[in-house]
Amino acid sequence: MTTSHTGSGDVDPAVHEELDRLRDSIDNIDAAVVHMLAERFKCTQQVGHLKARHQLPPADPAREARQITRLRALAENAKLDPAFAEKFLNFIIGEVIRHHERIADDTVNGSPHLAN
Repeated sequence: MTTSHTGSGDVDPAVHEELDRLRDSIDNIDAAVVHMLAERFKCTQQVGHLKARHQLPPADPAREARQITRLRALAENAKLDPAFAEKFLNFIIGEVIRHHERIADDTVNGSPHLAN
């Protein structure tokens, strides 16, 4: 299948069908990723409340390092760029720590924690 860069009217209809099929799969995967992240953040919120109640620090650098090492290995096994996986996890960890800090502040100040 070849495509022309002169406009979509010159593209073989089979190419459009294949693009649609692949994009539908991507959309489904994106939805699953969002739902999995939501579940992950529900768990990390519970961790944040537990840490706050027991006056534990919001960050756990040793665990974070283990998680990064683990995720890099998973990425390599899945043929995903380990550097990308590490950047992704670092972003998530940063958000989790930010949430844990807010939960800790709310616990100290007696404010209810409403947002994720």
